[in-house]
Amino acid sequence: MKMKELESRTGVGRETIRVYIRLGIIPEPVRKKPNVADYGEEHVRAILAVRELQRESRLTLTQIAEIVRGRTTEQRIEAAAFQHLEELVAIGVGVDNSMVAISTLIEENPHALDDALAFSAVGAAEVIQEGDEPKLSLTDARLVTIWGQMRRAGFVESADFPPEIVHFYVEAAEFVAGNEATKFLERTEGRLSEEEAAAMCAVALPRMLDVFGLMRTKFFLRNLRDGKGKVTVRPSRSGDRGRVETVDDRASKRTGTPTETLGGGTRFGVS
Repeated sequence: MKMKELESRTGVGRETIRVYIRLGIIPEPVRKKPNVADYGEEHVRAILAVRELQRESRLTLTQIAEIVRGRTTEQRIEAAAFQHLEELVAIGVGVDNSMVAISTLIEENPHALDDALAFSAVGAAEVIQEGDEPKLSLTDARLVTIWGQMRRAGFVESADFPPEIVHFYVEAAEFVAGNEATKFLERTEGRLSEEEAAAMCAVALPRMLDVFGLMRTKFFLRNLRDGKGKVTVRPSRSGDRGRVETVDDRASKRTGTPTETLGGGTRFGVS
């Protein structure tokens, strides 16, 4: 497509688009002739991702360019923003340098390498070795940075909070994400175009992060209040629903008292 169509599809003017290209935030167009530029669907997706990052996360163009090149920023970035950042990387923005070197995280988290390796061991992150430099994806680097903040709050090995403790988050996230993907595909496959489905996901993913976070906080506080400090997710065999086993459940197994299942839903707590 030509620039005029790209402007129409994205609602962004050509001068702004040229700034994106100059900063390396979106890919260069294909130029069959010096004065003829062709843009593709990847340019549409990249421009819309940038606009979402500016609107939702209040990131500047300079910050976005730095992040997708594997450089960290002091600004707190909401979890929902990383779907857009990863998409920018995936469509070719800074591909050669899209990974974050773990060494750049050490100033903020001196245990960054150990934490990254611990996360890798439980499937929470993937450490990529490039030459002599271990690296992480943007999202995994953010996970390690967050754990550094947890350390400063007192979640350390000496208090029996090693980084490997996040393993139950991996299990819960895989379970929830698997169900989300299944339900979404069941309801949209063959009914929506790829573009329509992508547009729905762009809205739904950050909103459902909020929903899950609020529900998790509510149930966490409820379990603390009720004195149920041990809660383990027990997905059913169908994989469509789950239940929670508490300290009281385990006690009832020993006494033979019937346990109560959740009313058609899944509740997550601490383990």
